[in-house]
Amino acid sequence: MSLAYIGLGSNLDNPVAHVCQALRELNELPLCQLVTQSSLYATRPIGPQDQPDFINAVAALETSLSPLALLDQLQGLEQRHRRRRLRHWGPRTLDLDLLLYGQSTILHPRLQVPHPHMHERAFVLAPLEELVSATHSEPILLYQQPLTEWLKHLEQCDIQRLSEADVTATATV
Repeated sequence: MSLAYIGLGSNLDNPVAHVCQALRELNELPLCQLVTQSSLYATRPIGPQDQPDFINAVAALETSLSPLALLDQLQGLEQRHRRRRLRHWGPRTLDLDLLLYGQSTILHPRLQVPHPHMHERAFVLAPLEELVSATHSEPILLYQQPLTEWLKHLEQCDIQRLSEADVTATATV
């Protein structure tokens, strides 16, 4: 089994509900088990600003799927949430990114792990650091630096951790 970290995001059609449902569905993927999940975070979009804010989270998933087979499962889950790719960094009902897969470095035409831009995104690093801190896991290194070092250099004023009450109030479709 390998430990994979999955980034989740949504900004359309009740994004809290999409992310919460996707977290449950990750646990139902073949040969996968959800280990833990971060809080949900509200964040401004990257790229075009003419779209709603995002809800983001990170999940830790134990899997015996290969990285590409896991990617196929994640893309299938996006499709079940009616994901349409209309423009780069555009709005979406669900976005799932394979951030890390064990200690693997993967350079494939369909997949790069670690995710090539994760060290530039507070909406990925903040929930990922929350998981590492909560589980007392070994620090995750990106390009030989711990997550906390990358977070120090990122603007975090546009990221807000949602309370359980906020999630519960908006998590139903």
